[in-house]
Amino acid sequence: MVVAPAQKMRVISWNLLHGVQIPPVKNQEWQKSLVTAAGVVAKNYQPDFIGIQEVDYLQPRSGGINQTKLIAEKLGLKHWAYLPSLIGTPGERWHRVKDLEKALITEKSKQVSKDKSYGIGIATNMAIKKLYLKYLGRSWVGLPLFIPREDAKGVKFIYVKDEPRIALIAELENGVTIANTHLSFVLGVNVFQLNRLSSFMKDIPGDELLIGDLNLPGNLPTKVGGFKSLISHSTYPSWKSSIQFDYIMARKSAEVKVELLPTSNTSISDHVPIGVQLKFQ
Repeated sequence: MVVAPAQKMRVISWNLLHGVQIPPVKNQEWQKSLVTAAGVVAKNYQPDFIGIQEVDYLQPRSGGINQTKLIAEKLGLKHWAYLPSLIGTPGERWHRVKDLEKALITEKSKQVSKDKSYGIGIATNMAIKKLYLKYLGRSWVGLPLFIPREDAKGVKFIYVKDEPRIALIAELENGVTIANTHLSFVLGVNVFQLNRLSSFMKDIPGDELLIGDLNLPGNLPTKVGGFKSLISHSTYPSWKSSIQFDYIMARKSAEVKVELLPTSNTSISDHVPIGVQLKFQ
């Protein structure tokens, strides 16, 4: 029998866009801007668990930083894990990670890869009982998307090739299991991935949460996958949020008390972080 946590727990989801300042600036001081943004999250959210997406690891384009480790340290969260979805650089040359288990990097890792990569991460002050890794596939068809212009004047359209999608799931000692993911931007493919992840999680012990950038607007994730949203708030684009792509969700059958945390713009990324304080009943 799973024992639900007696204490309240603050859970955050944040798409980093690899730490790009909004509006973009020339000669961005990558470490300084990420530390500043993480400081805003630490002060305003005081998270016990954070899931981050679009995370860089040793990428020259973002200052060669292990972004997951830096954020964990700034938030005072001693347990962290980073899982790459691809080796190389998105939008340039890259290849899929063939062995997720070998690619996983945590605060306990003695030997870590020197390869630049990109993926998702988690950090928490809760003891982690076990980590689960899941490959969710990708769309073979890309889409034209709009992104901020380098000159900070509006946005531009580019064709984006879809990337491999993965999930990093933490079974915590307090009885909560949290999956962090970043689903495909191709409608239909992301629904398939969400259902695939939902099915996989049914075999993992704990009160289940699913968080991340699901790339599904209009509360669509609640209509599939068997989860309900614990927060309704527009998260994209960060400069004039009008769409919710980012979610914190629990099983529809879960009895959970939820307190919404005020949303704060961090000055980086085209997404704003979202957070809740919750307690399973």
